[in-house]
Amino acid sequence: MSRYKKHRSHRTGWLRAAVLGANDGIVSTASLIIGVASAQAMHTDILIAGVAGLVAGAMSMAAGEYVSVSSQSDTEQADLELEKDSLKNDFEFELNELANIYEKRGLESALALQVAKQLMAHDALGAHARDELGLAENTRARPIQAALFSAGAFTLGAALPLLVAWSMPGTQLIPIVAVSSLAFLAILGSLAARAGGAAMSVGAIRVTFWGILAMGLTATVGRLLGVTVDL
Repeated sequence: MSRYKKHRSHRTGWLRAAVLGANDGIVSTASLIIGVASAQAMHTDILIAGVAGLVAGAMSMAAGEYVSVSSQSDTEQADLELEKDSLKNDFEFELNELANIYEKRGLESALALQVAKQLMAHDALGAHARDELGLAENTRARPIQAALFSAGAFTLGAALPLLVAWSMPGTQLIPIVAVSSLAFLAILGSLAARAGGAAMSVGAIRVTFWGILAMGLTATVGRLLGVTVDL
């Protein structure tokens, strides 16, 4: 039996942004289409609203991801600068600090100090970034990557209910957009779970549940405002 193991933790940065973007694209655009269609708008107006929602949403997702992940990156960089300064001015303290971390993880005191010395001789800042700050290279904040994946995934996600609405004018538009969007969400959840190494059924149920909740709330608001929405 093969001992090869395929880890997936390096995917967390872009996968989170992509899943969030695609999920938001499907849910927000489908809800927007349902809301506008329920107001008895013309089919052309529904499509214009959907396209506007796609463009605005993609830009919003890109900006939001870039700003938020940049803040995370700034914090990480500030911590690294503090570590650089401390390593330069108080190397012995940092050595003992790292050894103490390894000792708390189960190493004997002498061995912990030996490991700390060897790791710091090889890459002192890298050792402290990883074991003191918890910063691994494969999970570091990457603002541009997050922005691109989020915006791209939102565009693809939003395009799905928009295409359904474009090809389905008439009274059946609302239920068909709702049902197809839930199907898209289930597929998205399954693929995201597979990419992350989780059970596909769990991923599908998770995103579908929130999609049903979002669209259900949209329908409820429509009814409260005196709009009839048949889902």
